[in-house]
Amino acid sequence: MKIVVTLLMLLALLLPSTFAQDYTQWGLPEGAIARLGKGSAEEILYSPDGAQLAVVSTIGIWLYDTTSYQAVALLDADTNMGTSGVFSPDGKTLAGWSRDRRVQLWDTETGEPKEALIGNTEGVDSVAFSPDGVTLAGWTWERTVRLWDTETGELKGTLTTDEQKDTPTVYFPRAMYVRPRANNSVVFSPDGTTLASTSGTRTVQLWDVGTGEPKWTLTEHPDGANSVVFSPDGVTLASRRYDTLLLWDTVTGEQKTTLTGHTDRVWSVTFSPDGRTLASGSEDNTVRLWEAETGELKAIFTMAERQEGTFGLPMARITVAISPDGVTLASGSVDGTVQLWDTETGEQKAILTGHTSRCLSVVFSPDGRTLASGSKDGTVLVWKIAD
Repeated sequence: MKIVVTLLMLLALLLPSTFAQDYTQWGLPEGAIARLGKGSAEEILYSPDGAQLAVVSTIGIWLYDTTSYQAVALLDADTNMGTSGVFSPDGKTLAGWSRDRRVQLWDTETGEPKEALIGNTEGVDSVAFSPDGVTLAGWTWERTVRLWDTETGELKGTLTTDEQKDTPTVYFPRAMYVRPRANNSVVFSPDGTTLASTSGTRTVQLWDVGTGEPKWTLTEHPDGANSVVFSPDGVTLASRRYDTLLLWDTVTGEQKTTLTGHTDRVWSVTFSPDGRTLASGSEDNTVRLWEAETGELKAIFTMAERQEGTFGLPMARITVAISPDGVTLASGSVDGTVQLWDTETGEQKAILTGHTSRCLSVVFSPDGRTLASGSKDGTVLVWKIAD
């Protein structure tokens, strides 16, 4: 009897370890090399060196080692820190924010929290590190942009336009609030001298980071300005206006061109690494490729048929990513598939199947050899793109 009890105790100790080592490999679809399942994967991020993968889930932010694909840390699982996250440029810090009015910094090597950010009393919808990593910018529910010192956590300044002051803030009950990703956002230019912010109003604001003064106010957003993205050289800014994209000259503040063709809300926009191509994914179930300089339409990729949605949860939120070499576009679809396209020819290269619910996020590793896709089914699949 003692021998049986001893064996059972040994099995109880060994099984969790065996499970931890093997579950990421169970029942993998063709082309995938790992499955990571720990809560609905709202967003996924590779660290700048590709050594870590962060999964922003409904139960916290998980950090995985990309060599073994084993979880190395769960960041703040008990305080609703699951809205979004971003790595610092050197990859040593991860910032996460949520509806509970906090922004928290973590050490990615130890998983331990770093300095708390001081001076914020309202919810935060978006944060961004400056290219040198010394400043963190955050858009708050007060319709202001706050700047923090990432070493000390101290508040460096608050940026507020007259329009932001005059526009009332709308609050939602916490249980009902579902944030449209990047509806309000902040982003630094590649050289770190300019900060762009949106606030759900009719304008996009460009700020001089050195002085904190407004540089340009970009209008032409009658339905409200959504998120913005800089081109790799920083001279062009793309802003989303529901189903339309606007391209701006960041030096003069003048509008360069308007990209039309989508028939429903645009959810995801990204430039190719060389800045020559712009990709947009829309609720109209299409991904469009544009010539960034001329605004000419290069290709249209059609996704799965739209499904009937639930209030606050758009079922056709098409996400897009372009590989580091610029030759492949990945798009996540409502049917759970990830589709790969040739950016030059417009031909479909592959359809990756394995998710059982809509795909919420796709991201290439920095070396372009793997692709991670996160789904509402509670899993992240890592694909070997070379195959």
